[in-house]
Amino acid sequence: MTNCPAKRDVSEMASPTPLTKALIYGGKTGWIGGKMAVLLKEEGVEVVLSEARIENREEVANELDAVKPSHVFMAAGVTGRPNVDWCEDHKPETIRTNVIGTLNVADLTMERGIHCTVYATGCIFKYDDAHPVGSGIGFTEEDAPNFDGSFYSQTKGYMEPMLKCYSNCLILRVRMPISDDLSHRNFITKIVKYERVVNIPNSMTVMYEMLPASLAMAKKGLAGVYNFCNPGVISHNECLDLYTKYIDPTYTYKNFSLEDQAKVLKAGRSNNELDATKLLRDLPEGIKINDIKTAVELCMQRMQKNLTEEFGPLPDSLPKEVRKN
Repeated sequence: MTNCPAKRDVSEMASPTPLTKALIYGGKTGWIGGKMAVLLKEEGVEVVLSEARIENREEVANELDAVKPSHVFMAAGVTGRPNVDWCEDHKPETIRTNVIGTLNVADLTMERGIHCTVYATGCIFKYDDAHPVGSGIGFTEEDAPNFDGSFYSQTKGYMEPMLKCYSNCLILRVRMPISDDLSHRNFITKIVKYERVVNIPNSMTVMYEMLPASLAMAKKGLAGVYNFCNPGVISHNECLDLYTKYIDPTYTYKNFSLEDQAKVLKAGRSNNELDATKLLRDLPEGIKINDIKTAVELCMQRMQKNLTEEFGPLPDSLPKEVRKN
């Protein structure tokens, strides 16, 4: 296991570099990258969407030298379509992006003294004897990954200890991201389409609240690993009950066990709680995030408004792919 010395908090250093020009990897086609581009432009920041293939070190180096960004936001990565099972049959492609590409961006930005925010994952842990389900004991930023049940999570588990060695990198452990639309990447949209779901409490990331927090953290010059989730946990059933309450009262769902789920998946799935203590301690002034249950309910309220404006009265106007009845 790679072991890098503890770094001092970048927020304690003399003034961080002002955020004036952002280069976004994964900004053209990526979900998080696209949302960050919108946020940054709203802040008056000049935004450049990367054209480079991150697995090609020379392309990345040339682009960094041409663009000369004050900050880099690394949101490129392979998660697989329609889900992480894809990575089981495409291991070299997964490695090129999630390992080689990510290291290229981290290394080349450090060489140039550029702050780099990496949207990583918290799906590198699973509940264990020291962190039982429902105990409220979450994994901290110092804990080593203990979940390698999918190749996707394996690659991410390899990466985090190495990324810790780059003092310019802010590494954000995103989990089961939720948005207030019907994006196919939205955790709610995914589970709504499933025939059956497991019902396990998990840490999750509500994008509406957390992405502005990541922007503020980059401005502050924070570095190192952060559990990037709303505090607390919420279960699949609680998410779907809120979906039923605000979006589609006719929606119904069925549960099944982890054992039964494993029979229909190529790869295992991570379930865990991540401790939010460090994140809440270091959040820049003026940034507030809600506990996950409040955040998801507010998200469903925004989704109700957004979908009604886009499609018309709910639930009859909803697209067929999310209607079961």
